[in-house]
Amino acid sequence: MNNTLVVPEAELYYEVRGSGPLVVLVGAPMGADAFAPIADLLADSYSVLTTDPRGVNRSKLTGTSTPEQRADDLARLIRYVDRGPAVAFGSSGGAVSVLALAQNHPDTVRAVIAHEPPLDRLVPDGAELLAKSEAMMADYLNGDVVGAWEQFFALANIDLPPGIAQAMFGGERDPQVVADERFWFEHEMRESISWQPDIARLSAVQVVVGIGTDSTGQLCDRTSTALAGLLDIKPTHFPGGHIGFADDPKGFEPALRRQLVELL
Repeated sequence: MNNTLVVPEAELYYEVRGSGPLVVLVGAPMGADAFAPIADLLADSYSVLTTDPRGVNRSKLTGTSTPEQRADDLARLIRYVDRGPAVAFGSSGGAVSVLALAQNHPDTVRAVIAHEPPLDRLVPDGAELLAKSEAMMADYLNGDVVGAWEQFFALANIDLPPGIAQAMFGGERDPQVVADERFWFEHEMRESISWQPDIARLSAVQVVVGIGTDSTGQLCDRTSTALAGLLDIKPTHFPGGHIGFADDPKGFEPALRRQLVELL
């Protein structure tokens, strides 16, 4: 089922597959399409809700995009489809969204799985990282797309061979991809990486902190480990790297399904 839901300052595109307990799969800036392959795999046992976050792809926006707003959007979607409470899996900026969902709308979730949330404030060099990110975002918005992405990967401790950023982000590109990317740099990134979780409120909800097995030493490994420490839980390792669910859905799905069986 594909549909839209009007929420404050936005119109959300969403999809629901399957039947059974509700599972939400969400990213930021990644939209519903990135989760479609793994959603198809899970739909044999679960109702799977995916969505384009506000301002991304098919979800229209007239206002701003903060983790609190994205959490409110998710809560409205969960209540609207009326199959919850849900287990919400969020990746990257989407992990920040589901953490905010757990804090602000705990009645809508049984548990949340926060896979590699980029919470820069939780690491000792967070202030320096945020300052460098401000420079990176400014460079992107001033037109240095490739240079900004090179800075992004350097800050994330993701090593790329020389010339890869140019090959990936230079030249002609899909206009919608570029629009979503710009929205991330202009409206989503700052709010996500600077978000400060309320540990006391999160501790009242079942939270799984996920880290990719290929992400060792990367920034999101550090931020996720820091969050797990504050919550006094052990991180859960998933196959692949930062977006393992999209890079290899069939390899990622069994690990995610094991978590869902435990949480639902």
